[in-house]
Amino acid sequence: MVRKIIGVVLGLIFLVGAGYVAKTLIDNNKRVVREVPKTVKTVFTQSVLNTEVPIVVKASGNLVASRKIELFSEVQGIFKEAELPFKAGQTYQKDQVLLDIDSREFYTSLLAQRSTLYDIITGMMPDLKFDYPESFQNWETYLQNFDLNEDLEELPEPVNDKEKYFVNGRQIVTTYYNIKNLEERYRKYQISAPFSGILTESLVNPGTLIRSGQKLGEFVSLNDFELEVDVNQEYIDILRVGKRVALSDLSGTNEWQGVVRRVNGRLDQSTQTVKVFIGVQGNGLIEGMYLEANIAARSEKDALEIPRNLLNNETEIFAVEDGKITTKAVNAVYFTDKTAIVKGLEDGTQIISRPLPGAYDGMLVKIAPGASSVEK
Repeated sequence: MVRKIIGVVLGLIFLVGAGYVAKTLIDNNKRVVREVPKTVKTVFTQSVLNTEVPIVVKASGNLVASRKIELFSEVQGIFKEAELPFKAGQTYQKDQVLLDIDSREFYTSLLAQRSTLYDIITGMMPDLKFDYPESFQNWETYLQNFDLNEDLEELPEPVNDKEKYFVNGRQIVTTYYNIKNLEERYRKYQISAPFSGILTESLVNPGTLIRSGQKLGEFVSLNDFELEVDVNQEYIDILRVGKRVALSDLSGTNEWQGVVRRVNGRLDQSTQTVKVFIGVQGNGLIEGMYLEANIAARSEKDALEIPRNLLNNETEIFAVEDGKITTKAVNAVYFTDKTAIVKGLEDGTQIISRPLPGAYDGMLVKIAPGASSVEK
């Protein structure tokens, strides 16, 4: 009985000791909770100042020479060397010879036809003197001025119908117009520049046989170009012929002033745009050059232009109030590839001017001292 009592007492003592040891271990295992310091990011801001912001429509395209012709031969012959080489890149002034085709054989035939006409007129003179003496002097003067090496002068006007019938019966008028046709064809053996320009393509070399209908090259005007651009239909009422347009190259280092020359009267149904042709002249321009047109369309009052990457879903922007980020709703009225024109912000509002990764409404921030510019 005594042993049983002693065993129970020892068991109770063991349980109490084990509980105490366990409690001590648990109390010693508690970690000290440290207060985590709050992170406050520094942001760059801009104070909103609404103004009248001009909307500039950007369009781009490739330059095309305003005057460009493809050269074809209408006659056949050997290509002769001219004063200037018929090579791509060669410049010509107006009326300078582009290329010359050997015309000696054709010219000999032309002389023979002129001589035939001269003989026909000479043969009718005796009859004309006796039958139509009032017309004799006109034809005699025509023969005296007749030159086989020059283009034919116009035939004398008949004094009366009898003279006209008499002359026509000798086939003089028919022969005359046949020769005039040959004279026009003879001029085609020499091709001259219709305007000052540059040869951009040459397909023949001196000494080769040129055939009728053969393409010879391409000739374009100098320093007179057109830029064809597609403009949204909503700005067509602003684009009038004569309106000045600022043009620049891709780098933006060179600028030119262009003028709207033509506006197409048809709307592209797939893109809802209209083609506008802008004329431009100046140094440094070359056909095929890629240019960007900045067309002043209209102005938006009480608006602000900001970098496009500052917008959230194109309807909101982050601002700073009382050291915290807050979301402001805006109305984006126009977009470019880099910027956006927005309305709906009050003057003096501090908006974040540089993208802040991970920003959210209520986030604690501090404004960088002296930083109030927008990076566009």
